[in-house]
Amino acid sequence: MAQDAASAVGAVPGIDAAAVTAWCAASVPDAAAPLRFEQIAGGRSNLTYYVDDAVGRRRVLRRPPLGAVAGNAHDVLREADVLRRMSAAGMPVPTVLGVCEDPGVNGAPFFVMEHLGGAILRVPEDFGAFPDPAQRARIGHSLIEVLTRLHRADLDSAGWGTRAGQRGFIERQLGLWSRNWEAGRARMLGDIEQTRDLLARKIPAQQTAAVVHGDFRLDNCLIGADSTVSGVLDWELTTVGDPLADLGHFLVYWAQPGDAVTALENPPTLVPGLPTRGELTRAYIERMGGVLDVTEQEVDFHVAFSWWKTACIVENVYARMSRGVMGDADRTPGSFAAQAERLAARALACARELQ
Repeated sequence: MAQDAASAVGAVPGIDAAAVTAWCAASVPDAAAPLRFEQIAGGRSNLTYYVDDAVGRRRVLRRPPLGAVAGNAHDVLREADVLRRMSAAGMPVPTVLGVCEDPGVNGAPFFVMEHLGGAILRVPEDFGAFPDPAQRARIGHSLIEVLTRLHRADLDSAGWGTRAGQRGFIERQLGLWSRNWEAGRARMLGDIEQTRDLLARKIPAQQTAAVVHGDFRLDNCLIGADSTVSGVLDWELTTVGDPLADLGHFLVYWAQPGDAVTALENPPTLVPGLPTRGELTRAYIERMGGVLDVTEQEVDFHVAFSWWKTACIVENVYARMSRGVMGDADRTPGSFAAQAERLAARALACARELQ
C-alpha cells in the first residue's frame, strides 16, 4: 500500500507520501489509499496540505515548516489541542481526525482535520462570489459576531478556567514577539525596536481575560454561501489574553480604499459594499457590552500594537524564506523584506500618535 501511494503522487515538500499514507490508513477514519497531497499556498507559518483519498474524500494536514523550529507558533500538537477545545466551546472549527506525535513518520509531528466547505477570500477578485452589497455587509458583521462569540466564550468550557484572572497579556506579547524577532532575524530593523519601546510605555490596563485567536481576519475564515462564517482556521497563536488584541489585529487587516499601507499586499477588503472599520468597531463594542468598556484610546493602542506584531511576523517570514525552510512559496524573500519595512514604519507612526 505504501508503495502504491508513493507512485500515485509526485514529490511534495514536507510530505513523505508513503509513510503518511500508511499512518493515515491506520489512524484516520475511512482514509482510503492511495492518498494525494497538495500544498496549499498562503500559509506562512505551519504548512498546510490537501489530502485527497482514493474515493474523493478531502482532508487537511498541518505540519511545521521544513527544518528546525521553536516556539508555540509552530507547535502543531498544541494547535490540534486548541481546535478540540474550541470545538467543545461551540466555535465553528474543523474536527481533528488524527494526530501524529512521532516525528519519525514524517520528519515532524502533524495532524489531520476535516475539510470544511466555504470560500476563503484572499484577494478582491474573490468577492465576485458575493457581488451584492447586502452579502458583503453580512460577511463583515458575521466576522464580528464570531469574534465576539469567541471573546465571550466560557473559559471553563474551553478548559482554561484557571486562567480567568490572568492579566498582563500585552506585556507578555511584547516580550514574546521581541524574542522571536531577535532570535530569528536576518537583519536589523530599527523601527521594530523603537515601536516596541514606545508601546511598552503606554500599555492600557487589561479589563478581562478571554480566548484570543491571535490571527483573526477575513482570509483566515471560511465564508459560506449564506455570507456568514462557516469556519475559523489557523489557531496556532491562540491563547488566553486581552480580547482587544484580536480586535486591533482584525482592524489592521481590514484595509479600506485610500489606505497608504496595508497588512496584505493585495487586501481582499478593498471592494465596495463592505462595512468600514469604524462600523465594525462599533458593532464589536455593542456586542461586548457588559464585558468591556472600550475607549477610542484603547482601540488605537491595540491597532498600533497589531501593526508592530504583524511587522514582526512578516520579518520572521522573510528570515525563514531567506534560509529556505518554507517549501514552495508564491512570493520572493525580497518582497517580504520590503513589506516588513512598510509595516514597521506604519507601526512606529501609530505608536507615536498614541495619547
